[in-house]
Amino acid sequence: MDMNRWTRRDMLSMAGWAGLAGLGGLALGTAQAAEPSKPLGDLLPPGSDLLAALMRKLAQAPYRRDFKTVPMMLTDPDDWDAQAMHDVLHYPGSPKMVWHNTDLAGPWLNLMRLTLNSQIWSFKHPNFLVVSVTHGPAALALFDEHAWKRYDFPKLTKGKFKRNTFIDMPPAAYANPADYQNPQGAYSAKAVSITELQKRGVVFLACHDGIWGLAGHLHQRGPNPGKLTQGELAADLTNHLIPGVILTPDVVGELVELEQAGFTYAHS
Repeated sequence: MDMNRWTRRDMLSMAGWAGLAGLGGLALGTAQAAEPSKPLGDLLPPGSDLLAALMRKLAQAPYRRDFKTVPMMLTDPDDWDAQAMHDVLHYPGSPKMVWHNTDLAGPWLNLMRLTLNSQIWSFKHPNFLVVSVTHGPAALALFDEHAWKRYDFPKLTKGKFKRNTFIDMPPAAYANPADYQNPQGAYSAKAVSITELQKRGVVFLACHDGIWGLAGHLHQRGPNPGKLTQGELAADLTNHLIPGVILTPDVVGELVELEQAGFTYAHS
């Protein structure tokens, strides 16, 4: 697939996926978890009772991942993670921030880590909530290894990423969380991944419209080993979002809802 031959129509329909062609050289490490995964939210700081309550609600919310096909436009709340999104929008803690992340190879995960650290320990806001509106090329990080292999996502990244290293759990994340000043510890630059940030209470949103656009690209140019329709491809991709990710009809549209709910906007 030659990413440089995409037409303008292709780029628009993919809602930003064409930007994958310009990825930089940044790659996360390939370290695997040093021990079995810990429960979601187990790296929350002391005093984060409201954030801990939200994590429990999100863990109990329904996440439908058994789709056979999906429509182009979602109009029925049963087709996205409506309860989980409702819980996020009605979070009573503060402050709260939404990051609009689009560059897969950019510093987006580390920037959210730094923001968390300053809000929690510098400004003394342990209930600080970060939501990642993960869009365009960055959204590839929200799919599991099955999707990466089945649909050859490394090729979409021009070989910059051989697999989804963004979901690895860095060994540093298992350091003593009480030692928050440890430059090799759980809150350091050595412990940056989606999975680690989820354990710190960061919420990642996935975009149905982006998934639909990606499915359209796969339907036209492949790979499409099951010879699926665009709706079936979008359903299969949705079924292989990583655990804890909240599916929304459109993440940019969701930005309006989040800002109305009092979230401060940031873009990486």
